[in-house]
Amino acid sequence: MKLVDPKIDALIDKKMVNMNFYPTCPNPDLTVGVGRHSDMGTITVLLQDGIGGLYVKIEEDMRFGKKGEWVEITPTPGALVINVGDMLQVLSNKRYKSAEHRVRTTNTTSRVSIPIFTIPKLTEKIAPLPHLVEKDGIAHYREFLFADYMKNFFGNAHEGKKSLDFAKNVDSS
Repeated sequence: MKLVDPKIDALIDKKMVNMNFYPTCPNPDLTVGVGRHSDMGTITVLLQDGIGGLYVKIEEDMRFGKKGEWVEITPTPGALVINVGDMLQVLSNKRYKSAEHRVRTTNTTSRVSIPIFTIPKLTEKIAPLPHLVEKDGIAHYREFLFADYMKNFFGNAHEGKKSLDFAKNVDSS
């Protein structure tokens, strides 16, 4: 399927499927299923089981939480969770923000999650869309190759959304 904008088509060139198994842990506070991070790709589609364990960090005060709080995303039978990834945040010049999230284990039962990640070609140049930069008056991110972003993402410990610092435009506030 091709979308309207060829640039957007290029940002969802590849799809990767993970199947994550989180065994029961007698003391979940002593372990992490997956540490805090944002997804490096464009969009992530997640099928959760009914157990729960996905938490999202609130970036600004909202009706269901205060800035900095972790909120559990309660599974809804038959529903998919859609996460905005870092590449969509860059492309949209911060209009859409990638979600910082983590996964916790439980002490009652093992759980499974199946995310599908959409990512650009390794050779794709990533930058904010020009018409958004023109409208905003500034590019919040510089142009870079997705392969370089991936190397940075996997080459450093995950610290929330710190991976996006790699792409920040030094002239951006």
